[in-house]
Amino acid sequence: MAFQQGLSGLNSSARALDVISSNVANASTAGFKASSAVFADTFAAAMGGGTSSTQVGMGSVNQAVRQSFSQGAITATNNPLDMAIGGNGFFVVQRNNESTAYTRNGQFDLDKDGYIVTPLGERLMGYQSVANDGTVSFIGNTTPRPILVPPTGISAAATGTTGTPVGIRANLDSGLAVPATAPFDQNDPTSYNFATSVAVYDSLGNQHSLALYFVKQDPVASPNTWDVYQSFDNAAAGAATTSLVFDQSTGNWVSGGPITVSVPAATVGTGAADLNFDVNLSAFTQRRSVSAVYETTQDGSPPGEVASVSVSSEGLVQARYTNGQTRDLGKVILATFRNPNGLSSVGDNLWAETIDSGSAALAGPGDGLNGTINSGRIEESNVDMSQELVYMIIQQRNYQANAQSIRTQDQLLQTLINLR
Repeated sequence: MAFQQGLSGLNSSARALDVISSNVANASTAGFKASSAVFADTFAAAMGGGTSSTQVGMGSVNQAVRQSFSQGAITATNNPLDMAIGGNGFFVVQRNNESTAYTRNGQFDLDKDGYIVTPLGERLMGYQSVANDGTVSFIGNTTPRPILVPPTGISAAATGTTGTPVGIRANLDSGLAVPATAPFDQNDPTSYNFATSVAVYDSLGNQHSLALYFVKQDPVASPNTWDVYQSFDNAAAGAATTSLVFDQSTGNWVSGGPITVSVPAATVGTGAADLNFDVNLSAFTQRRSVSAVYETTQDGSPPGEVASVSVSSEGLVQARYTNGQTRDLGKVILATFRNPNGLSSVGDNLWAETIDSGSAALAGPGDGLNGTINSGRIEESNVDMSQELVYMIIQQRNYQANAQSIRTQDQLLQTLINLR
């Protein structure tokens, strides 16, 4: 019987060595999770009458190969689409046969169609909306689909398209004197105190210039008051568009504006549509400091092509365009399972859902029990090489000991056979 016991021990040690060897071989595989063999003893109840005090074991048997889903080290890469999960969860990918699989390997790139894919071309899944014209956006849609970064750019947007006024934050020097020359003439700098311009865009993406001129009024007749003149693309400025009035105690804006700019298509002169927008001047101040513009904002832009793609810690896939615009295109989703060890390994750093694992619970990074995403990084294998080498030595000794038990049994049988 010792032959059977020793043989089972050899098989167990060999299986353990197989698992250890696989771990060692994948020590540099991104997202790999180390496995360990689980064994159990076997007994034959009939051999000792069924009582535990007289039962003789019949060796060992491999019960399962269990994976450790502990966190692997996170390493920075030069690819902004590489992603590492910090915490629970799996990336969801659509395989080339359109089945769904799960992975911890966050090495992704863009394919020729603009989809975010694994090295095997399998598509990363997430939340995304696709319009009839092919443009994509993220608006909270919760139907998982392959995430697409459109290979085409974005069209131009005219200033005022969203209804947001042009904004200017600036200061007018309260110490300036009334201009020496009157009336106002935009071609004569002595007829105004300060001038600035804002770039605006028409519906075809052509850039235009809106110039504003500020003339301080008599501090006795009109204290803390400045007249504002406007000029579009250096056209002759007419009468004052508005007057800014400031608080005498704080220098903050009190009244004046917004300025409404309406430019007909014929004046725009580029074939674009009429240009209409407001200019908000409420962020102006009048203080004893040099006249200067601190910030300008407007919602127009020229057309742009995709310059780069990045992923935020919340899983938002963002495209930055050559015109300076940034768009949220989609959101990466993560899957969690009640029993990750019930997943079936299908190779290529992928797992498949099984009855034992339970159904995938899908949510965004950071939601519920899901971990967060580290962009431009990958999760290394969680194999502890020193530990695996020690286990290898132990299993080697176990294998030798089991082989010795078989050899000893062979010697005993040989002695019996040689009896005369």
